[in-house]
Amino acid sequence: MMKNFQRNRLITRTAFFFLFLLAPVLDLFRFDLTETHFVVLGQALSLDLSTDWVMSSTPLETGLRVLFRFVLPIVVIIGSGIFIFWRWGRIYCGWLCPHFSVVEMVNDIMKKRTGRVTLWEEVPSDAIVKGGILDWFVIVGVSVVIAFTWALGLLSYLLPPIPLYTDLVHFNLSIGETAFLCVATLAFTVDFVFARHLFCKYGCAVGVFQSLFWMMNPRSMVVEFDRDRASLCKGCDKDCEEACPMRLPVRGFKRSKFTCTQCAQCISACVEVQKDNPDGSLLGWNEGRQSKQTSLIPMVNIETPKVKSKK
Repeated sequence: MMKNFQRNRLITRTAFFFLFLLAPVLDLFRFDLTETHFVVLGQALSLDLSTDWVMSSTPLETGLRVLFRFVLPIVVIIGSGIFIFWRWGRIYCGWLCPHFSVVEMVNDIMKKRTGRVTLWEEVPSDAIVKGGILDWFVIVGVSVVIAFTWALGLLSYLLPPIPLYTDLVHFNLSIGETAFLCVATLAFTVDFVFARHLFCKYGCAVGVFQSLFWMMNPRSMVVEFDRDRASLCKGCDKDCEEACPMRLPVRGFKRSKFTCTQCAQCISACVEVQKDNPDGSLLGWNEGRQSKQTSLIPMVNIETPKVKSKK
């Protein structure tokens, strides 16, 4: 079941990654700096508040145009996002985010090549590979390719994509375009190799925004640990924590998992460890039920002492 779950998550992340790259080319969404307006589904999105139109229209007509073309769409998008974050947390990060897709990809490569997923943790004593020059060449090379792809994709959100790609193929980019690609590629490469987890935890405004609303809801979806069966973890080598792309204490309380992306890698790891256990995994999603693990301040049952009656 969890294998199919992770496969489905891979499909959604891959599809969204290609959508992220192809959206400007297909005119699904971009901001055209040359025309100074958004393009959505092939149509120019603007208020059309030309001087002639404003002079010939009433204040009510002008206000309604601003309301329906600008204010209401923003309110609906932000409101829907807040509800999703409040209910399911960083589900966008774990299921769609292109940056988190790179995090997991580079994690897997580093794990195979160096025995660890970040530079900031020790290499396990039982690791076979320690990371030679060739290994780091592969890691950095893959990161550079993805970083350049990202930089080019972001630039295509600001400039007409087809002329941009044509100029790139013919080595006819302007100085400004070349400078943007070089600086952005370098910045993304440094992020992917050295600080991808730190960026997700502390540098991504979208991620932090999701986490803040998630923490406000004591009944939000959260990975919960079955503490009544904690003795089964004695013989385990923390496969669940090793599987977590964000390196979180997955068996801890909600407040210690502020940056959880709901990727369920920890659950999949525990399911594999406990595959011969009829009671199943010790980790699972708690959806909508308040408990000690889902509250910021763990709930404590306090018994009121009985007062002895005087004879």
